[in-house]
Amino acid sequence: MDHVLDCSGYEIVKTDIVRAQGAYLFDAAGDRYVDFESGVWCTALGHNHPAVRDAMQTQLGRVSHLGYRVESALAEDAAVAVQSTLPFSNGKCLFLASGSEAVELTVQIARGLTGKPLLLSLSDSYLAAYGSAARRDLSEWCLFDWRECAGCAHAEECSPECPRVLAVPFDHVGGFAFEPGNAGGTVHLPPSGVIRTLANRVRERGGLIVVDEVTTGFGRTGLWYGFQHYDLTPDLVALGKGLGNGYPVSCVAMTRAIGERLESERFHYAQSHQDDPLGCVIAKTVIDTLRRERLVERGARMGELLLDGLRSVARTHAAVADLRGRGLMTVLEVAGAGTKDVVTPLFRKLLDRGFLVGCKPAARLLRFYPPLVISEDDVDGLLDALDDALKDEA
Repeated sequence: MDHVLDCSGYEIVKTDIVRAQGAYLFDAAGDRYVDFESGVWCTALGHNHPAVRDAMQTQLGRVSHLGYRVESALAEDAAVAVQSTLPFSNGKCLFLASGSEAVELTVQIARGLTGKPLLLSLSDSYLAAYGSAARRDLSEWCLFDWRECAGCAHAEECSPECPRVLAVPFDHVGGFAFEPGNAGGTVHLPPSGVIRTLANRVRERGGLIVVDEVTTGFGRTGLWYGFQHYDLTPDLVALGKGLGNGYPVSCVAMTRAIGERLESERFHYAQSHQDDPLGCVIAKTVIDTLRRERLVERGARMGELLLDGLRSVARTHAAVADLRGRGLMTVLEVAGAGTKDVVTPLFRKLLDRGFLVGCKPAARLLRFYPPLVISEDDVDGLLDALDDALKDEA
């Protein structure tokens, strides 16, 4: 890969993948790998899903891209489909090309509509790759560290009079940008009572609730959306990854009131791949397929199976320091001291057995985010391979 810029920060372990189907990747030699990362957490339906492939091929034969002055009814169809999955079914949508762009636009809308200088976020959230949402400069953001709350006996009945909550300058906060637990692939799940208290305080002071569902949406957490575990009703939602099942399409969804206000105030935002017909067709097809094949429900069942199996493995290996998960969003933390990389050897052993998993050496994590179509046999195979790998490292 001499002419491809290496800038992701991740070690490239294979360059010969030639085909993918369902939960599987195949290399040039015909060897098969079970993809427990769903690409970059995108292929909720599995790679090369026939419904998405057929819809894409059909639309490519018609029109894939339009401009600012001509639109396709396909954008309206996709918007209705997205809205049907959210608590504000009569809202508005804008389709874009990346999750980071969607998140950045939602936070800029919140800041612009409220006129307040700050946005609130959890300190361990990952929101976007660029812009204000990536920088989270303290001149624009208030970062709430909820880790002390996790050990609080009152976390689920969190009081707005708690000193840590009172320390947040809510009068200056225009929105709460909430990422429901992915935490940049480290899976830290804040107490629901704390999240509800923060959200209620923001809303009481005229702020908006913005939810980043780029990673946690479309069944990843066992429900359609991660925010549903927290009994929230958002004003704006950023969608990506699973919405395109590997194709780069994202969406900003909003309530009718916010959409109409933006239109009445002549809000301007334009980019080259806004509401593209091809992306809109794919988005609608993904949502229709999730419903038709009941994949959100299937993902919840498979998530329980995976987590139960990982708990069983963890009980027999002292090397497992922690196990955290929700749905098919799970990490296993490996015990270690100092700066020694204790997870890459495990990652390589699993890869040798035909299982591609996530690996975050700095956090000592192995990550398991498989497609919702993952089979019980593949989950069992991973558990056996992980058990053997941990025995080898003991």
